[in-house]
Amino acid sequence: MAGRTVHGISDGDIAHAPAIDQIADDMRAALAGGVPAGHNVHIDLDVLTRSLPGWAPPEAFDTLKLARHAWDMPSYRLGALVEHRRLDADLPAGLRPHRAGYNALVTARRFVDLATSAAAGGEMTLDDLREHGTAAGYRKPPAAAPGRSSLFDHA
Repeated sequence: MAGRTVHGISDGDIAHAPAIDQIADDMRAALAGGVPAGHNVHIDLDVLTRSLPGWAPPEAFDTLKLARHAWDMPSYRLGALVEHRRLDADLPAGLRPHRAGYNALVTARRFVDLATSAAAGGEMTLDDLREHGTAAGYRKPPAAAPGRSSLFDHA
């Protein structure tokens, strides 16, 4: 019987990967104190919350929602956004779509690009990001103190 393939990843590619319960503590440590951001992030969050009972992020940002707010495009697929904003420029050799390293890097670039892009109405504040990009089902924390400080300002 031939193995399944999803996004070019076959059953054989993951046959020797550890089970979630074997790496759950490492995953919890890596996620501790962080705020996830992703493209259509609810899918990733659904997998993580089912795989790590009791874990939930304090909030999460969806770059798909942010992109729809920022740009008028015919498609908001990940590949279309990467191409539109040239987020794959100068990537390390060997990275390719639908692999963890590639997706993590272009997602980080996309989030920073959206947060700082003039096309998105100028540099967004944390409140702006929460208003336009909070992942469905993830509450927004109380509003920040008044002002227009940037997400990237340092105190």
